[in-house]
Amino acid sequence: MVIPNARRVSGSVFNERISQMALRALRPKPTPAFKRSEENPILLPTRGISWESYAVFNPSVVKRGNTYYMLYRAISSSEYLVSKGTTISSIGITKSNDGIHFHSRRRFIYPEHDWERFGCEDPRAVYFEGRYYIFYTAISTLPPTSDGIRVGVAVSRDLKRIEAKYLVTPFNAKAMALFPRRINGKVTAILTVHTDKPPAHIAIAELSDDPSRWLSDMTEWYRSYMDHVIRPDPRRSELDHLEVGAPPVELEDGWLLIYSYIQNYFGDPSSRVFGVEALLLDLDDPRKVLKKTSYPFMTPEEVYEIFGNVPRVVFPTSALRERNLVRLYYGAADTVCCTATIPLSTLRVMVDGGVSKVFKRVEHNPVIRPDGRYWWRSFATFNPGAIELEGKIYIFFRALSGDLTSRLGLAVTEDGLHIDELLDEPVYVPRASFELKRVPGLSGCEDPRLVRINDRVYMFYTAFDGLNPPRVAMTYISVNDLLQREWTWSEPVLVSPEGIDDKNACVLPASIDGKYFFIHRLGGIHVVYDYVKSPEEIDPSELISQKLLSARPGMWDGKKVGMSAPPIRISEGWLMFYHGVSHDKVYRIGMALLDEKRPEHVLTRTVTPVFQPEEWYEREGFVRNVVFPCGAVLRDDTVYIYYGGADSHVCIAYAHLDDLLSVLFPR
Repeated sequence: MVIPNARRVSGSVFNERISQMALRALRPKPTPAFKRSEENPILLPTRGISWESYAVFNPSVVKRGNTYYMLYRAISSSEYLVSKGTTISSIGITKSNDGIHFHSRRRFIYPEHDWERFGCEDPRAVYFEGRYYIFYTAISTLPPTSDGIRVGVAVSRDLKRIEAKYLVTPFNAKAMALFPRRINGKVTAILTVHTDKPPAHIAIAELSDDPSRWLSDMTEWYRSYMDHVIRPDPRRSELDHLEVGAPPVELEDGWLLIYSYIQNYFGDPSSRVFGVEALLLDLDDPRKVLKKTSYPFMTPEEVYEIFGNVPRVVFPTSALRERNLVRLYYGAADTVCCTATIPLSTLRVMVDGGVSKVFKRVEHNPVIRPDGRYWWRSFATFNPGAIELEGKIYIFFRALSGDLTSRLGLAVTEDGLHIDELLDEPVYVPRASFELKRVPGLSGCEDPRLVRINDRVYMFYTAFDGLNPPRVAMTYISVNDLLQREWTWSEPVLVSPEGIDDKNACVLPASIDGKYFFIHRLGGIHVVYDYVKSPEEIDPSELISQKLLSARPGMWDGKKVGMSAPPIRISEGWLMFYHGVSHDKVYRIGMALLDEKRPEHVLTRTVTPVFQPEEWYEREGFVRNVVFPCGAVLRDDTVYIYYGGADSHVCIAYAHLDDLLSVLFPR
């Protein structure tokens, strides 16, 4: 990528930027990196039809010609069985012309034999060599026991009637599916062994051409089933559980397996996280795991996923490749059927390290380091805010002295990449009671975010006295005084509620219907917003703090989220970087796009982070494994981020705006 040397915005550069914005505005509406259907749930229980009046979920979809056929688990309403802790399931079928709006529902597979007498559950359907093979979970004991939970298969030529049904596994298993073509000349299946007698394993089985022999095949196979499990084991912890999700999808470089990964399943039930993850298996030997995700790309977030017969469940059961997209079908809260789309490019990033590598670090990082010659920045320099004024970028960075007091220093860059000037003295110091040290340890003025509104620069920062919860403070200075290095900051005022940990704040630098959009972080797990009269009229007692972004349990941003740099206005809306902290305590950076006129509307949000600790100056320091930007500048279609590395150094990275948009809206 060519880095523009934009010391000033010339007429040609300005015109080029306007042209690029106009071209982006004329593009077809892009597809977000992950999107649940606005029609969700696409299938709900039908009260007046007894066999599916309680729940319909875990759909399996096959497409033939222009018709989508959905097979789904349906539960009848029986107060008696529910009181006994169980239900009776059968499998329904419905069809659609667009994969979303389904009609003509009917019961298709239901208990007939002793080995399935108490339920037929969770179909996985594949069209293979002229027939549909529908594997399902067959229940033969009541209440269900592990030995009574096995796999059956139904065979149909036309999905109008079932030709034959067979028991397939003599042992505990679930979620079996055929690969859609032969592998090395063999009919091949994937299944979860010992789903209810853990530890469970995902395994590969070769089968005879005749499905009536599959029970015999699997009886022999089971004697050495551990030789057939996929390797390496995808589980990250012995407390985690997994199950085959959708039948495999063939890609050019492997079999894509989207599956259910349940974190902490065998631990505290309150901390379980049902997620959706992916593996890439070798085309010729699918026992070999080539790549895998490190965290889910989907966890329960929507109301229909959180509330239902089994709360907080998303369970993938079908995936169709549609050009450069994968359409995922899943069960939500064991109650309804839903769908979502995810670009193949996003899935590839997920299984290949999980980070969209669009940012480049400058080779001379760190650009500012602690310096023992200056007492006020002798211990650490980090978490810089940044603002562009009159062709120069002003970097206000947090500096720690030996007694761990935070003050703000200033560096200046003209090209955005190299520091041209670094002031010897701090430009902002603690002066109000709420930021003066009250006990030994950290205190002071932390993590500045700066925005320009008319002829003033407003600075929002974290004020901390070492004793009370940190709060957001605001001060301002005229643009002219800042340029003249006359540090006439206004008296700081607190703009966040008393007694609540609140950080990571700013206002958008433009009024919206006469008010200003105030973003802050409340309590760590939510980025929130309020509409306020002006940056100078924020009354903490009047804040409502509505949720804008929340942590997504189990994902890379599952423990904590917070706005990073003040959002950048682009033609598509407001581009906001935010930091997410995972349960491994790693700080990573993601993006969200807010609607220009209604910024409380999040248009899309990255499934993957775009930046994470990799270099020594990000991994080792006062706080390990941290990248933390407080400033971002858009210049000549290049976005520069100014960030703290490991709470010890000031660093710079840059990315082309179109590359960032391609992560938000994969092509």
